[in-house]
Amino acid sequence: MRRVLVIGIGMGDPAALTLRAVEAINRADVFFFLDKGEAAAELIEMREAILRTHRRAPWRSVTAASPKRSAESGYRAGVEAWHAARAEIFARLIDEEIAPDGVGAFLVWGDPMLYDSTLRVLDTARSVTAPAAPPFEVEVVPGICAIQALCAAHAIPLNGIGEPVEVTTGRRVAGATPEAPAFVALLDDGTGLRALIERGWAGRVWWGAYLGTPDEVLLAGPLAEVGEAILARRAEVRARKGWVMDVWLARPDV
Repeated sequence: MRRVLVIGIGMGDPAALTLRAVEAINRADVFFFLDKGEAAAELIEMREAILRTHRRAPWRSVTAASPKRSAESGYRAGVEAWHAARAEIFARLIDEEIAPDGVGAFLVWGDPMLYDSTLRVLDTARSVTAPAAPPFEVEVVPGICAIQALCAAHAIPLNGIGEPVEVTTGRRVAGATPEAPAFVALLDDGTGLRALIERGWAGRVWWGAYLGTPDEVLLAGPLAEVGEAILARRAEVRARKGWVMDVWLARPDV
């Protein structure tokens, strides 16, 4: 049966892969990349750099155009339609590019369990009927997630003593401030942090972008003092590179 490896590659630093990830990379027959356009071409190149570092034999890669997510039908419906379109692509790639007893791989940013759609899309791909989805097994190799990389970069613990941490998105923070003693915001386009600033939220934030790469940027401090600087720096690096991946941790004053 075909096997699909979903390999967590952390923040893109070849030195930060686990030994299990390196072993999995050397088991795959073909690697699949989704091309999100010229602005994100660097993300594919970073994956290729990982393969050049750790792959012990020549490899084959297949790149497919990533479908666009529509916002016209609302957030949830748009995401579901986007996942369905990706599932069609995944099913076709698995059918056409993996031998019946072969192994294909997706190199997933961070860890596949955290705010990544690959596992959901692969589950949907099993039920795709046009083209008919071939049977396949999925094997997941975890990687260092953005939250781990952020705390390591700032040399801080994630949680207070015996306290919970809420992991959420910038979109949800924009709608309401979490009540947890600490919360992490991922997938924030800046609106979540902007909302906290406008509410006059009192607390400290630790922010990082391009974690674990030569372009890493870090800022930390009371939100009232560093919030605007974070947003300005985020806009600057995004304009320069065409994309940005960032995350931030917040703790309210007590």
